[in-house]
Amino acid sequence: MPTIEALVKIGAVDDASAKLGGIGGAFDRLGGIARGALVAGFAVATAAIGGLVAGLTSSIAAAVEAQEVQAQLAAVIESTGGKAGVTMDMANGLASSYQAVTRFGDEAILSGESLLLTFTNIGADVFPQATEAMLNMSQSMGQDLKSSAIQLGKALNDPIAGISALTRIGVTFTDSQKAAIQSMVELGDVAGAQKLILQELQTEFGGSAVAAGQTFAGQLDILKNKLGD
Repeated sequence: MPTIEALVKIGAVDDASAKLGGIGGAFDRLGGIARGALVAGFAVATAAIGGLVAGLTSSIAAAVEAQEVQAQLAAVIESTGGKAGVTMDMANGLASSYQAVTRFGDEAILSGESLLLTFTNIGADVFPQATEAMLNMSQSMGQDLKSSAIQLGKALNDPIAGISALTRIGVTFTDSQKAAIQSMVELGDVAGAQKLILQELQTEFGGSAVAAGQTFAGQLDILKNKLGD
């Protein structure tokens, strides 16, 4: 029969074995937690890298677009010999100011301005109003700035023939307005005829672009455009 001393030793060994087993299990669990943490950390890092790559890609695309728009504007001013009297700074300043209050981004506005400048009878004195009219037309009629710039450019470049193009898209000129436009052009006052056309466009579409920019959706677009810059 085992002695009391032997029983005590056996009990101590069994107790120690149980404790060591528990410690080993704890380390195993910690290892599992560590492995899980490592996997989770790797997933987070991968997602972060993916987000960084996406952000860089978007930023590069925006930078490329901005550079192309600036290059196009410079090319138009050079090819027309700067006849309009509109400088790069002037065009950029207008685009920036309208981006801050309308849903249109400055690159889109600059592209429209470049098209307006291809119509060489549009001078610096009416260019700001023409840019605003282009934005209001696009907002009111739900069309892109390119279409509005071409329609408006044709009308301002040759007021007598050009108002027909605006009439086809719904702009109404009275007989007295048409007669006044023709008379001004014949007297060499093309700028006066242009201002009369812009006045009618202001009557029909004035404030549309800014009003849209004040809506909730418009404010989101303005914020997006600022972040894009």
